[in-house]
Amino acid sequence: MNAIDRGQIVIHAAYALVGFSAFIIARMVMEEQESRAAQENLADLRGRKSSNELVRILRPLYTQYIVPVIRGKPFWDTRRKEFKRRVIAAGLKDEFTPDEFIAFKITLILVFPLIGIALKVMGLLDPEWYYILGSGGLGWFYPNIWVNNRIAARQKKVLRAMPFIVDLLALSTEAGLDFVGAIGKVVEKASPSPLVEEFGQLLKEIKVGSSRQEGLREMAARISMPEVNSFVAILISADQMGASIGKILRQQSEQIRSERMVRAEKAGAAAAQKVLLPTALFILPAVILMIFAPFILGFLNGGGA
Repeated sequence: MNAIDRGQIVIHAAYALVGFSAFIIARMVMEEQESRAAQENLADLRGRKSSNELVRILRPLYTQYIVPVIRGKPFWDTRRKEFKRRVIAAGLKDEFTPDEFIAFKITLILVFPLIGIALKVMGLLDPEWYYILGSGGLGWFYPNIWVNNRIAARQKKVLRAMPFIVDLLALSTEAGLDFVGAIGKVVEKASPSPLVEEFGQLLKEIKVGSSRQEGLREMAARISMPEVNSFVAILISADQMGASIGKILRQQSEQIRSERMVRAEKAGAAAAQKVLLPTALFILPAVILMIFAPFILGFLNGGGA
């Protein structure tokens, strides 16, 4: 081997060492970036609020391992739309994305049977194997039940707050404020409630460029209540026709109060009917016993004498 061949070998070896060094350095940089991103992601997960203890415990698991698997998969597109609407209506948009909600449900399919197995091994419970397997189905449906309860509770709070909020809007517009200024006054003065939060979100959307009509429609979609949908539709119609917002709000306030009175009367009538059954089963026998027991005892004692 002559000197030229040895020189070429040295040059190629140098190139290989340079390439290998570049690969090592790039790999170290990428690992550092991945580590930093993972730490930031974990810090973000810890900082996010959790209204459910299971969500708080399982969030690192399903966000790290299950969300990447289902993200972007067309199979879940229909579910994503449905769950997004329900998560927003429940006021959980800061806790879940649609993919995270699906991943949470999938995680519970695995976690609930594992809990059943652990309880069986520890001797705390002795469920049959089909109960343990069936608990996986409960894990899939449990988040739906939880979210539905959240939606119902949130809608009750919205319905309870509506008369006062609409009154405050009417007073503000009649005092000379425009509709956006009246919303700002509501957000500033009204007691905290889901409806006030939605008006705050509406105000932010209007400030960043959304039209009043678009913002109101988005608010109605987020709350997903017939009463709010009707209220928003009337406001949009009044805005399009140039009618007085203050007068419309005053009429809406009176209508909402009358509807609330009707609902209260219906609830009272339903409660009266529900009381009949326990009254007949428990209170009426006790009253009969108190009235007739002395006569019965006297008769028995007299007969025994």
